[in-house]
Amino acid sequence: MTNRIKELFQKKEKNILSVFCTAGFPELNSIVPILVELQNNGVDMVEIGMPFSDPTADGPVIQYSNTIAINNGMMLKTLFEQLKSIRSQINIPLVLMGYFNPVYQYGIDNFLKDAQACGIDGIIIPDLPMYEYETMYQSTFEAHQLQNIFLVTPQTSEARIRKIDALTDAFIYVVSSNAITGGTSNIQENQERYFQYIKSLNLKNPTLIGFGIKDKSTFETACKYANGAIIGTAFINAIDKSSNLTKDISQFIRNIKTV
Repeated sequence: MTNRIKELFQKKEKNILSVFCTAGFPELNSIVPILVELQNNGVDMVEIGMPFSDPTADGPVIQYSNTIAINNGMMLKTLFEQLKSIRSQINIPLVLMGYFNPVYQYGIDNFLKDAQACGIDGIIIPDLPMYEYETMYQSTFEAHQLQNIFLVTPQTSEARIRKIDALTDAFIYVVSSNAITGGTSNIQENQERYFQYIKSLNLKNPTLIGFGIKDKSTFETACKYANGAIIGTAFINAIDKSSNLTKDISQFIRNIKTV
């Protein structure tokens, strides 16, 4: 099976734009048309959020999108049903992002099997401890050819960062601050120092910076220190109550990237 994540970073080392969107938002059946529009507008990778009632790392906007999606009737089973033939339309890497509780309820093996069947490339579960992943689930992830993608924060020790680097073969999600998603301020000097520090570690995996990346300026700053960046909250805002997804997505991406 093709490792699309690896292929992406081999083909394009800089200015990679990954966009996060919540499955089932703004409408229950929005995810496929959103993925098509993002790919058509040059987005390099998409993180599909699996809605959960208590998304602890997320700010109010993504929490709101989770609530709307759940109220719309989005569940993991529904999402896999919607994505079952997605690879006939989409060739960019797709990553599922969400919390461990719904995945555990679904059954780890069933979840990974269904994700693989849809052509998903990687999984981000922020509250899955590294030790549990390594001792209980790594072999199952690998059997289904799915990359587990870890997050590092300004609090993460160098030893842990290097351990994470050894445990994955995708990319490392560099969380820009100790705050929740959707920060409104621009990137601060201390954050740039942290990005520079991560860059100086010369990790084997590429890095993408997320949390607080919201416009052309913050995207370009993040790209100075990493292979690219992830935009979530700003995109959710852009499509909220959209009457024309095609137009609004195209405009949003045009405002972010020029390459």
